Amino acid sequence: MKAMHITQPGQAQLTDLPEPVAGAGEVVIALAYVGYCGSDLTSYRGLNPLVSYPRVPGHEISGTIAALGEGVTGLSVGQAVTVLPYFNCGSCRACRSGRPNACPSNQTMGVQREGALTGLVVVPASKVIAVDGMALRDLALVEPSAVGFHAVRRAELVAGETVVVLGCGMIGLGVLIGALRVGARVIAVDLSDAKLAVARQLGAHEVINAQGDVKAAIAALTGEGPDVVVEAVGAEATFLQAIDLVGTAGRVVYIGYAKAPIAYETKYFITKELDIRGSRNALRADFDDVIAYLGAHPGAGELIVSRVVGLQDAPAALEDWHANPGGFTKILVDLRD
Repeated sequence: MKAMHITQPGQAQLTDLPEPVAGAGEVVIALAYVGYCGSDLTSYRGLNPLVSYPRVPGHEISGTIAALGEGVTGLSVGQAVTVLPYFNCGSCRACRSGRPNACPSNQTMGVQREGALTGLVVVPASKVIAVDGMALRDLALVEPSAVGFHAVRRAELVAGETVVVLGCGMIGLGVLIGALRVGARVIAVDLSDAKLAVARQLGAHEVINAQGDVKAAIAALTGEGPDVVVEAVGAEATFLQAIDLVGTAGRVVYIGYAKAPIAYETKYFITKELDIRGSRNALRADFDDVIAYLGAHPGAGELIVSRVVGLQDAPAALEDWHANPGGFTKILVDLRD
């Protein structure tokens, strides 16, 4: 079967792999769509310290069950599925406390282990989530949206609070819809008017282009500042901006991570008495919440997906995203052929 490998920084190409076979407790999935994640882009750029080359990318997955290994129950060949693509040790403090997403030994498909940009993958049955009644294309949006929903969970955001979302890429849009789901007021910030337009269509109450005076604009909208700021960019400027923008006694949640150390004016941590939290990957509960949301909002995928390409064009699409990162919200690779 064909697969796409990132062979080294700046190079991606199609290769041949043997078809996998399910072992006991495993499931073979015939891939339908796989989305490009920001981690795939950083791997392509040689900026992902967790990746070794060559690597098959891809962990935003939709497909159908092609075969079941011995002992698998509760699933059927032909079912539409997505995949929880994170693998944890099961015994560390994070795993024991019900937070396997924070496992120090985490391995994510397409990052520390081979991903899904190919024809077939084998995963443990425990990682397979069967979903009825949702378009296969939209199933590939579940994982990245769940990362945003998890940040909302980490923020402990509640109805009536105001959240500023820095960055309207796919993860930021996941934060947006997750925040709307709990009844929060959402202010979306980005450099791209096109991405802000998508955020507005998805329900953002206010949008701000980051090329202007963001702090003044948010002060005009909130008075004392927002209850929560979620950073979904992963840049030094936005890491610092989050602390500057959030209101006194507010919460800051970081999803992205900057590539270099950042020097903070730490007095604001104290004088504002801030809660500063990290958010990593997602939990099964986040996946379930996203599936419920997307099932009830079938038009959301039309707004989010920027381009769909076949596997043959997957390397070129990755290069296009590298050259114009602001021009795409979500690129999907259609693997059904």
